[in-house]
Amino acid sequence: MIYGKRIRLRAVEREDLPKFVEWMNDPEVTSGLLMRLPLSMAEEQRWFEGMSQRPATERVLAIEIRDGDSWRMIGSTAFHDINTVDREAEFGISIGEKSVWNQGYGSEATTLMLRHGFETLNLNRIYLHVHADNPRAIRAYEKVGYVHEGCMRQAVYKHGKYIDVHFMSVLRSEWDEIKDK
Repeated sequence: MIYGKRIRLRAVEREDLPKFVEWMNDPEVTSGLLMRLPLSMAEEQRWFEGMSQRPATERVLAIEIRDGDSWRMIGSTAFHDINTVDREAEFGISIGEKSVWNQGYGSEATTLMLRHGFETLNLNRIYLHVHADNPRAIRAYEKVGYVHEGCMRQAVYKHGKYIDVHFMSVLRSEWDEIKDK
C-alpha cells in the first residue's frame, strides 16, 4: 500500500466493482471522463479481468480515506501506457464519492502517485489529458506541479458539444524542486 497523510492507495479488488459501476453511471462523476454510455456489472467484470492481466505498475489503485477504525474507498487512480524507454506514463484519477469532493483528497492522491512514479518507478515524465471544461481538475493538477503543454482543440464530443483537451505534465527535475514544499 502507498500511504499519505489522510489517504492510502491499495490494489483494486473484485468486491470494489459495484461501487465503480455506481460511480461510472453517475453523469456528474463522469462529466470529465470519456464515459459516454451506461456501464453494466458484466462490462466492469470484463474490465477487471483485463486490468488484472496488465503489469502490476499499470493496475488501477483504489483511493481510500479513514472512516472511523476502517478505510472507505472514494475513487481510483493509475498510470497507463508506461513507456520504459522514454520513462514516461499517463496519469489518471477519478474521485467517485461526491460527498468528499473539494476536500483535497484528489490532490493528495495525485501527489502520492507523482512520488510513486518518480521515486519508485523511476519515471522522468508523467502526463495527463484533461477536458477544458473541468476547471476544478485543472486547478488541482496545477497545485501539485503539473504544467500546461498544449491543447487539442475540439478533440472530444460530449453532451452535444466539442470540448478542448489540455495536455499537462510534470518532469522529474520539476518534481525534485517541489516535492518537499
